[in-house]
Amino acid sequence: MLWLDHRYLGIIVAFMTVSIWAVFIVATRFSVSTNFTVEEILFLRLVPSTLIMAPFMIKYDLIPRGLSWLKAGMLMIGASAVFPYIVSSGLSFAPASDGGVLAPGMLPFWTALAAFLILGEKLDQIRRAGLFVILIGALLVGLWQILFNSDEGVWRGHILFLIGSGLFAVYSVVFRQSGLTPLHGLLIGLFWGTLFLTPILLLTGKVNFNNVSLLDIGITIVIQSLIIGILATILFNYGVRLIGASEMGAFGALTPILAMLGGIIFLNETVPAIKMVGVFLVAIGVFLASGILKLKSHKNEKSLGKEHYQNDIRNQI
Repeated sequence: MLWLDHRYLGIIVAFMTVSIWAVFIVATRFSVSTNFTVEEILFLRLVPSTLIMAPFMIKYDLIPRGLSWLKAGMLMIGASAVFPYIVSSGLSFAPASDGGVLAPGMLPFWTALAAFLILGEKLDQIRRAGLFVILIGALLVGLWQILFNSDEGVWRGHILFLIGSGLFAVYSVVFRQSGLTPLHGLLIGLFWGTLFLTPILLLTGKVNFNNVSLLDIGITIVIQSLIIGILATILFNYGVRLIGASEMGAFGALTPILAMLGGIIFLNETVPAIKMVGVFLVAIGVFLASGILKLKSHKNEKSLGKEHYQNDIRNQI
């Protein structure tokens, strides 16, 4: 019964996590489409998060040791600053539904490719099929916009989504090699990302908040810094402990769908049928690529093996 409680709690945590990922796409698209600049959003994401997590930083070594300067740089300023900036910039060109597919939706594809190239990892047939389905779905979304959409610059957003997702995939492989705990990795990223990127953001002259109210700034801090920057990471790590990484990856299949629905409901975005098919294909592909089906198969085999063993014991008695 205790396992059952943990299972239900893990499912709730997983739904909360993927919902926050979708909120990031929709909220950022709304912000950059109104009065905020991309630089202002990143500033409000980094600085408050760092101030909140500062007491924890005192207890940890914030220099990733034993890594090349390139890998250390990925851990220090990659996930906390560079990748959110690239994806947020993409959302200033392309709609949230596209961002949900081409950013978090493509992450399993790029991660598998990075793991193969860097670590030599190989995938089973089900996961390879999932990655292929993701690629087909992403192509449906991207080609529709390129061939039939008259909105100027949308293709720029697509390229930025793919770059941001690809770089984050490389980061995830480097993070796995580093041996850092999730909290330690978060603290390193926040500290160095804020230290290096904040002066650059201020020097651009685009962090002035001239066209936004204090209420808008406060809401953006809560969403970008507290909910997306900190809470989503904590929930994801907690969910992995409760139900496992593969199951959490499977729930990630909901992110493109939720981002599409959020774009339709809150941003009045129009999603043609062919793009909708692409979104659902990506979601199916993410589910397959997560490895959850293989994991369940192993569990069933284990359970059957245990049952056969018990039957053998009974027969001998």
